[in-house]
Amino acid sequence: MVRHNVYFWLNPSLTDEQKTSFEEGLRVLFTIDVVAGGSVGRAAATPVRPVTRNTFDYALVLEFDSVEQHNAYQVHPDHDVFVKQFSGWFKEVRVFDTQF
Repeated sequence: MVRHNVYFWLNPSLTDEQKTSFEEGLRVLFTIDVVAGGSVGRAAATPVRPVTRNTFDYALVLEFDSVEQHNAYQVHPDHDVFVKQFSGWFKEVRVFDTQF
């Protein structure tokens, strides 16, 4: 299994409506056929610690049954639509992929 963790810092000028649209765009990614599961969330209001970085706006976690399915997701047309539609709204994006 591969877990694809994506952390988004959005441009602070986005409206609430734009943030809602972004959330909907994230959820569409769950419908891509090679995605085995996933979730989306916001930074938790946990105490600040030297090892914690909770300044991100959204976290997307997707699971794939194999590296090949992860790779197919990366070139899937619906993933491309998401990137084209929303990449201008990203201030920063970080990806951490883990294989189990």
